[in-house]
Amino acid sequence: MRSERRPRWRAAAGLAAVGLVLSGCASMPSSGPVQRVDASERADSDGEGEPQVRVYGVPPAEGALPQAIVRGFLEAITSDEADFATAREYLTPRRRGEWDPFASTTILSSGADLRIPGAEEPAASGDGQTMRVELTGSRLATVDAAHVYSPEAGEYQATFLLRRVDDQWRIDTLPDGLVIGEADFRRIYRSVNTFYYADLGPEGRRIEHGEDVLVADPVYVRRRIDPVGETVRTLLEGPSEWLSPAVASAFPSGAEVADDHAPAIDESGAISVWLSGVPADWPVDSCERMAAQLLHTVQDVASVDVTEARLLDAAGTPLCDESEAAAREHAPGLLAGELTRPYFLEEDGDLVQVVEGEEQPSLRPVPGTLDEAEGGLRAVAIRRDGEQAAGVSADGSTLYVAPLTNEDDTGPEVHATSATGGDDAGLSAPSWDGLGDLWVADRDPAGPRLLRLTEGRGTPVEVPVEGLRHDQRIEALRVASDGVRIAMLIGEADGGATLHLGRIERVAHGEGGEGTELSVTGLRPVMPQLEDVAAVSWAGGSRLVVVGRPADGVEQLMYVRSDGSTVNTPTVPGLNDVTGVAATENEDLPLLAETVAGVAWLQDRSQWKVVGSLGRAPVYAG
Repeated sequence: MRSERRPRWRAAAGLAAVGLVLSGCASMPSSGPVQRVDASERADSDGEGEPQVRVYGVPPAEGALPQAIVRGFLEAITSDEADFATAREYLTPRRRGEWDPFASTTILSSGADLRIPGAEEPAASGDGQTMRVELTGSRLATVDAAHVYSPEAGEYQATFLLRRVDDQWRIDTLPDGLVIGEADFRRIYRSVNTFYYADLGPEGRRIEHGEDVLVADPVYVRRRIDPVGETVRTLLEGPSEWLSPAVASAFPSGAEVADDHAPAIDESGAISVWLSGVPADWPVDSCERMAAQLLHTVQDVASVDVTEARLLDAAGTPLCDESEAAAREHAPGLLAGELTRPYFLEEDGDLVQVVEGEEQPSLRPVPGTLDEAEGGLRAVAIRRDGEQAAGVSADGSTLYVAPLTNEDDTGPEVHATSATGGDDAGLSAPSWDGLGDLWVADRDPAGPRLLRLTEGRGTPVEVPVEGLRHDQRIEALRVASDGVRIAMLIGEADGGATLHLGRIERVAHGEGGEGTELSVTGLRPVMPQLEDVAAVSWAGGSRLVVVGRPADGVEQLMYVRSDGSTVNTPTVPGLNDVTGVAATENEDLPLLAETVAGVAWLQDRSQWKVVGSLGRAPVYAG
């Protein structure tokens, strides 16, 4: 979619280096220069795969000075220790039991700067002195106690108060949580999709599997400290605060992993989870929905293929089980559709399919009357079942809908109009969700609005967008197949566009609760470091592909998660002058891009190939 605004072994060497840093001070300054702490230099992340080296912390050196103590502590919290035992050795006995490392994680874009502002007066209590060490850095993001990542750019500052204990400096006051560099964060943590059922209200009943669609809710867990168990516990805690109004969990409130029974995957690939807090009379079908939710979640984090999920009560009595095959009836992407071929408009306005061949792709004309729209088209969208298509006229003033067959020769039907037109106004490119509903933004400067056409027909209804300022408007949009998330490019007053994610909430109303009122809420920025975003498309359950330009940078084509965190792999090869992009929630299908040279697709994830030198507006179904 594009915006229409423009055509188990220790890391010995690494620890030795840390030891040298910690023992490098020989005198105690009353005030000192800024010193950089950058543990990230030893980070050995290789994307989402497992790092090759395990890292352990080094205890405090005898006689280490305050800056060295804080430096050693910051190194120790990046170790692969479950309980941060070594990091706690840098704290006073009082603080060791009080400090909560799991309260949050602050991610700095680079290393932290440490400085001692000056010697403090002798402490009133104890037998030593106190000393303050100030930490500053450039904050990139935070991860909260619920493991949810949030972009949060800004300056970060924290103060460590150290006190002498048995003639050794130890940290007595510090903030809860962790402070680490971005590279260390990538080495230590990995993104995992937890899954919850889309809450589509009465509308879910008008489609098959409407109550069985799982929505990805990404979280971050430590990749080598019981990632499966931590993911299961996070799943049971429920969806993130942002997503919770639009989804539901099959697990009853209060369900927990039973004490002394860690989730385990056996040699056959079956995961067993002992649960407490599940009522004895819990229905079997509800339990099977729980098991499906569990299976799809752990499949994303387990190192083996999970073939079955087994749920037991705390005493070990089986509650239910669900095989991988049976869990497909409760799955993410159920509404994404099965169309795998991309489409685009040729120079003459004809809609064509790209068909992959042995040597090179070929183009196939698409039947139907959509290309008979008066004045031609500038954007199209294919319904996910391939039965219908929508198109916006070349001037942006009119939305057409037509079947993709030759059986109906009545021509495309007009279903929405805008009072304005032109490159910077009129209707945006449309988008279909998995319920068969059609979404489009009217960019009329005098009255911008978001519109939805139920099942792609009838009169469009305006959907309110909570949090959209009066000087902003939706320039482009892409709705996820699950019908509860919408990616939008929001036009700013300065002419740029930023990427936001919205939550689609449905509230039943009317007699019998059969009617539904929609609104888009929870508007939140994704990749706020991009000053101007030209195009976006869903590229997985919680992944987007984005064309954007950072401040003082050049335009980039990149993958990003829906929580705003970047994706290390796969890397997108460079491509010049990209104005549009098309992907699909099936991550195995090629990426398409619109450039000044035409429509190109990414073959084998390694090389771009032009498939339509005069083509434009590439899309997959959706």
